[in-house]
Amino acid sequence: MQTLPELFVLRHGETEWNRARRWQGVLDSPLTDKGRAQAVAMGEMLRTAGVTATSHRILSSPQGRAMETARIAFGGLGAAITAEPLLREISVGDWAGLTADEIDARWPGPEDEGFLDRYARAPDGEPFDQLWERVGAVLAGLSRPTVIVTHGITSRFLRTRAMGMTQADLDELPGGQGVIFRIHQGRHEIIGTSGLQPGP
Repeated sequence: MQTLPELFVLRHGETEWNRARRWQGVLDSPLTDKGRAQAVAMGEMLRTAGVTATSHRILSSPQGRAMETARIAFGGLGAAITAEPLLREISVGDWAGLTADEIDARWPGPEDEGFLDRYARAPDGEPFDQLWERVGAVLAGLSRPTVIVTHGITSRFLRTRAMGMTQADLDELPGGQGVIFRIHQGRHEIIGTSGLQPGP
């Protein structure tokens, strides 16, 4: 397993489409007031954990909801935020912009379908192997402690791979919105929550 520097991994704050249960994928919607509050709280938690403008590199998905979260979280640090296209969210193909109910009506799945199985069958969506490879490329390029701001599914793939696990283990690690995950010396932990209700 690759020896990695300390990583803090954040999901973007809640968006208008998260609240409406509308699938985003490569599309975007603005942060809600709650999402902006989550970003502020996560920035405070990182500063408490010792993150400064020089201690960690800051990488963000270039998508608007992630960059806005990063700018809010690190606005008081004067830290440089580097947009990393490989951290974009998984494409959900034809489902982008549709609500969960619209997807269920047009593409019904089995009643016991897991959330990852659902992503895997999105018409014209990004294959899991492709996302696995691009998060691997991000990890391979890390040479110093880093904060990563990304998306729910991309975060799960990245953290699973960082822990030396396989795609079969993708549902083993927790998810959530408004929380920070720390990976260091082979350990995966939640260092704190924003105090705001996490998303799935």
